Amino acid sequence: MAPQRHAGDDDGGDAAATQPLLAGAQDTATGYEGTTTNSTVTTASGGGGGSSTFTPTLGALDAFAIVISIVIGSGIFTSPGAIDTNSPSPGSALVVWLVGGILAWTGAATMAELGTAIPGEGGVQPYLRYCFGDVFGFLAAWTWIVAVMPATLAILSIVFVESIYTARGVTDAAGHWTHKLLSVAVVVVVSVANCISTKASTRLNKFFVGTKFVAIAAVVLAGLVVVILQVAGKGPSGDGGGKDGGRDWFERNWFATRPVVNPDGSVNDWQGLGTWEMLGFYSTALYGALWAYSGWDKAVYISAELSAPAKQLPLAINTAIPTIIACFLAANAAYYVLLPWNIVSTTDSVAVTAITRLLGRGFGIVAAVVICLVVAGSLLGNSFVAGRMAVAAANTGWFPRVFSVVGQVGVPRKAADDDSSSPSSAGTKDKEPSDAPINAIILSALLSALYIVLGSFRALVTFNGLGEYTFFFLAVLGAVVLRWREPALERPYKPLVVVPGVFVVVSGFVVVRGAIFAPAQAVVLVGLWVVGLVFYWVRRRWFSAV
Repeated sequence: MAPQRHAGDDDGGDAAATQPLLAGAQDTATGYEGTTTNSTVTTASGGGGGSSTFTPTLGALDAFAIVISIVIGSGIFTSPGAIDTNSPSPGSALVVWLVGGILAWTGAATMAELGTAIPGEGGVQPYLRYCFGDVFGFLAAWTWIVAVMPATLAILSIVFVESIYTARGVTDAAGHWTHKLLSVAVVVVVSVANCISTKASTRLNKFFVGTKFVAIAAVVLAGLVVVILQVAGKGPSGDGGGKDGGRDWFERNWFATRPVVNPDGSVNDWQGLGTWEMLGFYSTALYGALWAYSGWDKAVYISAELSAPAKQLPLAINTAIPTIIACFLAANAAYYVLLPWNIVSTTDSVAVTAITRLLGRGFGIVAAVVICLVVAGSLLGNSFVAGRMAVAAANTGWFPRVFSVVGQVGVPRKAADDDSSSPSSAGTKDKEPSDAPINAIILSALLSALYIVLGSFRALVTFNGLGEYTFFFLAVLGAVVLRWREPALERPYKPLVVVPGVFVVVSGFVVVRGAIFAPAQAVVLVGLWVVGLVFYWVRRRWFSAV
């Protein structure tokens, strides 16, 4: 097995300075013996270590659109109720949204640092591999491919179908087989759309980005209209029972503690709770916000496809995340204007409920349709990224090479089959070939269908969060350690060290808390890691014997 080469290896430099921090030389191999990999861990200087599967044709606007499309999904329309349930006041709930956004920003900024210093395909895969060794990079790839991304697609598909059912007045069909089959169908349709080509996916993605802004703008505009009418003396004068949402936002203190009604009818009375108990409620609320902001890391997954990643990646992140934070804060403030405060905590379809109360059932159905489009855009973006994760893992030698194939189903055709003079290609030589990772997308769709059949919305959200934040924590911790271990590493983008430091502390807390309060999901995740390590060992031994 050939050892990993780093900057300075050829000229007698200090190779130890760029070795993985917690791994031996045998863990830093470019791939398994007997395999041909298309990408390698880059040199310490940040130079290209190998070729990318995809042509670097995307720009900062494309990356901005992909981040917006992924992050602004179901969370802004489903999480507000859960966050309000665990917050003693509307004002504190908005603070939770702000804190969640800032945490997402610190994580994304650190990922931009890693993405510009250690370019490569696959998001956190090359970073963990560079920092901690091959096993950690593999486990990250394995977790995202078999757990995080399929679970994300499953969650979004369930929300998509649930929005349709809710618009029809049906709220208790999530576990029915027809609901699950429709959710699987949604995954299939989105996967087929992403199989066309990268260009088609990005064009469709930009359409969905516009839809997302329209949906949020409609909610915010409705809230502003109610505020203007109230200030002008034409607002409601009753007790909040009318369609217009009442006067809670106008007459009550936004930061005053008030009892909160849970969906099951129980009440959270904040009086007499200790600091530890309050911290528990706030951490639960923050977990809901982090789910809503999930996807902030996805821009680095396409860093290899950016034409100038050192400039475009930080630009995309530092414009997209603040835009998302502003949208989320404005939308949630509008919810508190449009709805009586005792209703916000009881619904998982806050936007549809608000629009229905304000404008009637017909407009509520229209709102549900728009939200379905928003979720569809998030599905498209996540499916787009999921395929590229599998491609990067296959290029590295961690997954079978069939998943690195683009533009076709199955194994690559022989050169003779692609000869433009052959009869089989006579009618297709003018057709633009697909550059989509079809095999990888199919794998993701199949796994997503399995999660839909076996799981539920709430269980999958917790499972997804545990998987994501375990490796977010490790990746950002690696960035902090690299500041000390390799101070000379070229970093085109370098935020203050407090930025990754804050994220390490909070993400570590989120992982530990999630494992304690959701032991079933934690056990399943650990089981998947064990299976992954066995797969890694068997595959490595297999190629060593070839």
